[in-house]
Amino acid sequence: MHIYANPKRFLSLAKWLMPLLFWSGLTLSAGAVAWGLLMVPPDRLMGESVRILFIHVPAAWLGMGGWAGIAVSSAMLLIWKHPLAGISARAIAVPGMVFTAICLATGSIWGRPTWGTWWVWDGRLTSMLVLLFLYAGYIALVQATSREGGSPRIAAIFGLVGAVNIPIINRSVVWWNSLHQPPSITMGKSAIDGVFLTPLLSAVIGFSLLFGAIVLMRMRAIIAEAQVEARLKRRALDNDAPRRGNAGAGEPAMGGA
Repeated sequence: MHIYANPKRFLSLAKWLMPLLFWSGLTLSAGAVAWGLLMVPPDRLMGESVRILFIHVPAAWLGMGGWAGIAVSSAMLLIWKHPLAGISARAIAVPGMVFTAICLATGSIWGRPTWGTWWVWDGRLTSMLVLLFLYAGYIALVQATSREGGSPRIAAIFGLVGAVNIPIINRSVVWWNSLHQPPSITMGKSAIDGVFLTPLLSAVIGFSLLFGAIVLMRMRAIIAEAQVEARLKRRALDNDAPRRGNAGAGEPAMGGA
């Protein structure tokens, strides 16, 4: 990762990688969602509501994966002081929060016909709601430290501490008596029929590629904003230098006998 610590080298990589991720992700996710919404048959138990999973599952995956990315970037900032680590975490936060909100919204829509209610204080739902609040707190903290000139280490520590919630989300349906269904996909096996599994995995991969493209876009925008701000500050200092010199030349000389 230190190979790309130089922003110029990173930008040259992102220039060709970003459109590749974006268009491949858009094509794959759009095709997978269309496949899941229009072509797969209704589920034996869930009926037509099974189609929500082709958006809900990728959103849940990226909500959790986004915070895992923030935690990794935060660790890189704190341990190795990687120049782009803080920028990467900032870039991940907003799309991560959006996908978490989509997960909660689609979960509520799915829960209404399945559980008979829009919301229950279920372990999985509650821990995902906590994740949404963590994203909001992280974004507010980053904005405050940037505005006030605070240390980025504060947000990095918050990113690491918040990662405790990720295994709680993952294991919540196992640890507590939950209305939410248990894990359908585990290491080496799946309880999902192949007719649903193939488009579902395609949607997860497609949305993940889109997520990567969005993060690269935001990183480029943050770097560009920082470069513009640095140029403006440098120009302001250059403009102030002659004024200070003239002010100093106009002062009467002080001497003593």
